[in-house]
This record gives sequence, C-alpha cells and structure tokens, in this order.
Amino acid sequence: MSRTADEQILVIPRSVLVKAGMFQGFSPDIDYYLPRLLHRDHLRYLRRADAENDPEHKQIIPYVVLKWQDQLFHYTRGKRGSETRLQALRSIGVGGHINPMDDTLFEAPYREAMLREVTEEVSLDTKYEERCIGLINDDATPVGSVHLGIVHVFELAEPKVKRREQMLTQAGFAPLAELWPKRDEFETWSQYVLAALHEGRK
Repeated sequence: MSRTADEQILVIPRSVLVKAGMFQGFSPDIDYYLPRLLHRDHLRYLRRADAENDPEHKQIIPYVVLKWQDQLFHYTRGKRGSETRLQALRSIGVGGHINPMDDTLFEAPYREAMLREVTEEVSLDTKYEERCIGLINDDATPVGSVHLGIVHVFELAEPKVKRREQMLTQAGFAPLAELWPKRDEFETWSQYVLAALHEGRK
C-alpha cells in the first residue's frame, strides 16, 4: 500500500513496555513479552506522521528474516525507501507497519499483516517454515525509539526470493559467517538479529 503521512499504523504506549520490563536490544522472551505488550487493551492506531515523532508510543513492526540453510537474504535500503533515516544501510529484515485493515494481533489477521508486508517487498517462490524468535527495542536511535520489532524467521526450502520494492537494492543471499564481520554496515535491528543468530541463541 502507499505510505502517506495520514496512514494509520498500530502502536502501543511506551508505558506498557516500561511496566512489562524495559529492555535494550534483542530479547528472546516472546512468551513473556508478547501477551503483556500486545493485549487488546493496549493497541491503538495513530496517524503515521504523528507516530514517527512520538516516543511515547511504539509502532509495532513484524521484522522477517529470510533464511536458507546457513544463508540470509540481505539488501541495501535505497533512496526510495519510506524510512529516510535508514536509507543506504544494509538490512536482513523485511516487513512493515500494521494497518487498520489487519484488525487484530496474533490471530490470523496478524499473520496476514506480516505476509502482506513481506509480499509487498519480495516474491517468495518456495515453501518455508516460520517461527517467531524474539523482540527488538532500540532506544539508542531516533528511529528505534518509536518502533518495536517482532522478529520472525522464515526457513526457506529453496533460495528463491526476488525483490519487488525498488528500495531493496543489492539484494541476495550470503552466509551468516560472511555477513557477521560486516555487521557495522547494517541497520541496528539487523545487527541485533545477526548477533542472536551468530551466538546460536535462535
């Protein structure tokens, strides 16, 4: 869908994360955090232009890593990307905001929202198994301070992924062992996920 300032996106109040237990970086504790953070009473929609500059709310972002054997799909965010603060940085995550059309979380509509965002950015011509591995909170950067990532891994049967979004440049697969030494070239969220995968935590 088109990204506009008036786009309505799903958020939770920062106070909900503070009450659950603020963390910095990657947390694998999905069984603890997800029910507490994503309770229906906490969910609301804000105008995107307002949410992008409102650290009192966290935008919920499904962040999907495409993995084939020991290789990860990666790309560089081009100048056409809607998040200007991440342009020119490398990434291993695809996905995006949840809109009112997606309705509810962690039932079928959440999965539909995640898949909608993935299929807007890439074409998957292969079977895969999916799993949720953790959350990302990064208050050390302006873009991170207003977002909360829910990290999913798609284990692909074959490396058949093609970009759809023009903002995904220099896209392809590379072994984790090759990407890890170059982690400083990646956006912060990708650095956290690369570390979790490198350490064998997930």
